[in-house]
Amino acid sequence: MPRITPERREARRAQIVAAARRCFSRDGFHQTSMPDIATEAGVSAGAAYRYFANKEEIILTIAEDAFRLVFAPVQQLAATTDHASPAELVAASLDALSTETIIDPAGAEVPVEELLRCGVQSWSELLRNETVRTRAVEGFQGMLASITDALRRGQAAGAVPVAVDPERGARAVMALLHGCLLQRVGFGLTNTAGIAADIQMLLGSTHAPPREEGPEARHVEL
Repeated sequence: MPRITPERREARRAQIVAAARRCFSRDGFHQTSMPDIATEAGVSAGAAYRYFANKEEIILTIAEDAFRLVFAPVQQLAATTDHASPAELVAASLDALSTETIIDPAGAEVPVEELLRCGVQSWSELLRNETVRTRAVEGFQGMLASITDALRRGQAAGAVPVAVDPERGARAVMALLHGCLLQRVGFGLTNTAGIAADIQMLLGSTHAPPREEGPEARHVEL
């Protein structure tokens, strides 16, 4: 039997991933079996196991693709500018969320909605699957470090208020990104450009609330 070429192998792997993504998006992780994926892909029942040891590996692959779509633009902006504001970091991700399709490694179009549905579903796996949780925490910590560093450099450039704690600020940026992703998938967020503009206006305000003066002033820490 002739050996399969690397290109053909990559195309078959992408075919299986695409089939799994459709199944997961439509029916959920736990209602989808490996035979279901094989049927959707139009391959034999054992073919998927030549590329993935189990369904968990496919879930991880698709979840990582989803979160790469969301966070890679943020990471790129964080790495290439010294004056990124929190709003600009969020906007970089929202630009990616506004697209309808992306191209996978095999050159096929991937519906972004389908991919993001799988990403949101993967959050529930954090509560029950230690492997998924470990990979997710590694990715989260890496993004947190990138954004934290970007905010520190932004403070030096005057784009980020000096009173902001960079690590807490990075968590706030991540919270906005996660919230926008959830709204995009589950709650009808379609005007991502409008949301990005509103976040710019909300976060762009530098007016601090008036401080109390005199001996009766109170200091409150939250």
